Amino acid sequence: MEALLQMEGIGLILAIVGAAFAVLLAGIGSAIGIGVVGQVAAGVVTEDPDKFGPTLLLQALPGTQGIYGLLTGFLILQRTGLIGGAPAALTASQGFAVLFAALPIAFVGLMSAIAQGKAAASGVLLVAKRPEELGKAIIYAVMVETYAVLALLMSIMILFSIQF
Repeated sequence: MEALLQMEGIGLILAIVGAAFAVLLAGIGSAIGIGVVGQVAAGVVTEDPDKFGPTLLLQALPGTQGIYGLLTGFLILQRTGLIGGAPAALTASQGFAVLFAALPIAFVGLMSAIAQGKAAASGVLLVAKRPEELGKAIIYAVMVETYAVLALLMSIMILFSIQF
């Protein structure tokens, strides 16, 4: 293990793994959440095609976690010099710090997107019976978003606190 930590470039590799985790896990959660809502929305639109707009709005909501993961991944690549500069010579400790900075949005993005998809799918069912309640359906789904935003902020705060 000691030899691995002394390997040249290991810090940068760990940072890249962190960027990948942020994008992959938050993206997987968003894909699952959007899929859950899409299945329910397709059923509703089969019965009433006029509900396509409101159901599409609800379906888009779980996609934001994937965007947050992508943003975190871009910030990691930018801060480490992989985008717009020369790659930084990160120590293993710095690489682990960047990897750990990615974990809040990676894991909270994964779980909250799936939970938001379930809440938004229920909102689609609400809109199916009571179209005038779209605002309430959106609020229920957006409440889950709060935790993804907090995780994004924590990932960014940790990332920008790392000294390179």
